[in-house]
Amino acid sequence: MSLYLHYSAISDVGRVRRENQDSGYAGPWLLTVCDGVGGAVRGDLASSTAVQALRKLDQRPDEDILGQVAGAVHRADDRIAEIVEEDPGLNGTSTTATVALFDGARFGVGHIGDSRAYLYRRGELRQLTHDHTFVQSLIDEGRITEDQARTHPHRNLILKALDGIRHEEPDLFEFPAEPGDRVFLCSDGACGTLTLERMADILGTGTPDFAAVELVRASLDAGSTDNVTCIVADVSEEPPDDDLVPLLVGAAADLPRRAPIGGGVSGAVGGLFRGHRSGDTGEIAPVPDDVPAGAFVTDPIDAETARYAPLAPDRYTWLRRFLVVATLVGIAWVVLAAGWSWSQQQFYVGESDGRVAIYRGLNADLPGLSLSHPYEVSDVDLSLLSELDAETVREGIEAGSLDEAQATVDNYAARQEAS
Repeated sequence: MSLYLHYSAISDVGRVRRENQDSGYAGPWLLTVCDGVGGAVRGDLASSTAVQALRKLDQRPDEDILGQVAGAVHRADDRIAEIVEEDPGLNGTSTTATVALFDGARFGVGHIGDSRAYLYRRGELRQLTHDHTFVQSLIDEGRITEDQARTHPHRNLILKALDGIRHEEPDLFEFPAEPGDRVFLCSDGACGTLTLERMADILGTGTPDFAAVELVRASLDAGSTDNVTCIVADVSEEPPDDDLVPLLVGAAADLPRRAPIGGGVSGAVGGLFRGHRSGDTGEIAPVPDDVPAGAFVTDPIDAETARYAPLAPDRYTWLRRFLVVATLVGIAWVVLAAGWSWSQQQFYVGESDGRVAIYRGLNADLPGLSLSHPYEVSDVDLSLLSELDAETVREGIEAGSLDEAQATVDNYAARQEAS
């Protein structure tokens, strides 16, 4: 007996991040979530590149289902390597990948990173994948609990990802499907915030569409500061409606991040849960209709009279010039002050005396003027890192925030410990 998938996919930029670095895909044979690693260069490009490569799996697989999953993950990694080779400025980009390939009777799963896959069966929710993170290693050793991991300062430290350089092997396994199963894939914006009990409570109700939307909404209401991507699929003996098409969401969808739900076939929600922006629209107010024509013209005179009329003495010329110069200087000062203030809210990771450091300011200099200074110098020694990692740090790694910069430093600290 062949079974079918009824699925839904939702991706939201969230309430804090400026861009969505998650990508997802749901189709009749394939479910996948990829999350661009925080702190890396262009995580959105890495996740969308991986999903575009993985979505080619969306057809009925042959007997070697795990071989097909592994091959697709490796091809996604190779494609990331190609884009980095084409543009060295992308060096450091990486993404997680969680893939579930369905053949009508079983799922073959491939996993790398900290996105997750769950199985909701007969009222019980079970996590299928194992996180490749620093905090997960602490949980495995019994040093912290799952609840403590949610607030651990190094909870964003990924130990394995697709980056086109290290060519990590994914975890591979398969499990049989049963009618009534509900499979849930998500980025850590959801599972890093919601408890197992809360996810089970939502997954136990409604259609896949309802569950996916409620999981995103619950994640944001619970305080998630990340992008949130949720894919929910039901295993059924009944084929889905003909209007159920494959769904491409998040960065891979190449749609406006704040499109309303239902916009296009992607099903991406963008900023659905942000609410409306308040304030004016920036438009110039129209002139009221009851203002008579010519109301702003006062005492018109004959053109010829004006042409030959004697000019009035030019009084206080020096004062007017002084005021013009003072105004221009004031504007320039305000612009420079605003620019300097903005630059001091920027961070990047670079080298300071042979160590990995977080810099405040811009990764650039003007003649005779430095636009950045060391904000925090870590204990990570460049000489203990690989040549590639050390060169990447020397060139400077842009960060969207101080938290992202600290996550990047933590990543190199873990690599130093592992070396």
